[in-house]
Amino acid sequence: MRYRLAVVLALATLLGGCSRPEPRPAPATPQPTSTSPTPTPTPSISVPAPLPGFVVLTDFDPRIHADIRYATAHNFVGRPITGYREPLCLLTRQAAEALRRVQDAALAGGHSLKVYDCYRPQPAVDDFVAWSKRPGEQQTKAEFYPDLAKNRLFSDGYIGAPTAHSRGSTLDLTLVDEPAAGQPPYRVGQPLVACTAPRGQRFADNSIDMGTGFDCFDPRAHTADPRVTGTARDNRRLLRRLMTDAGFVNYDREWWHYSLRDEPYPDTFFGAPVARSSVG
Repeated sequence: MRYRLAVVLALATLLGGCSRPEPRPAPATPQPTSTSPTPTPTPSISVPAPLPGFVVLTDFDPRIHADIRYATAHNFVGRPITGYREPLCLLTRQAAEALRRVQDAALAGGHSLKVYDCYRPQPAVDDFVAWSKRPGEQQTKAEFYPDLAKNRLFSDGYIGAPTAHSRGSTLDLTLVDEPAAGQPPYRVGQPLVACTAPRGQRFADNSIDMGTGFDCFDPRAHTADPRVTGTARDNRRLLRRLMTDAGFVNYDREWWHYSLRDEPYPDTFFGAPVARSSVG
């Protein structure tokens, strides 16, 4: 009897042990649900769209000379300007076609056009604005604004933000004799001479005499300034007549600055860099 009872108790213990639930694994780390914060995405770099209907002027008309100053250190800032990746003149096709007519007329009189600046991207304008707020940076003042305080360049209308240049149908230019004479290269650190000095003393630009140098921030650069007389006055009048006949309008504070009257993008300011890859 005792033997049977022992067997029964042993069997009950065995069966009870087998009926216990298996140990469960440790709970997994909670996973984010749809309401959990999502990781911050890596910011993407915005690439400006190509310039619609623009051309490289010297491809469109190889007869026109180019001296793109803002791609070099020879300008009123004293270094290459943001956005000028290549020394190119980019223009809307309409402006380039009108300029080709000007070149035809100029060549008939023994001259050729030379462009200093054409399309100017908005980042370049932003660079000018930032530079204007740093009073200590005046390394080229002696040449480009010898008699004007730097903090007046915007208020006196010599630099604008925004600028018509960013619309693609405005350019800065001059006339050179054809065939064009050579021009000594600009060297950083060379002695500077005021842009208002006589032609034989200021930077040896191969432009015909216009009374001042390019980007001269001085009233004598105003197209009709009465102090500019003789040959220089006649040369300014010649450039204005050639440009006006082709549909361009002069900015009266700069003898070199012209905009196409019927420009295709009167309300658009583009940001693509000055580079061959920017033209469509």
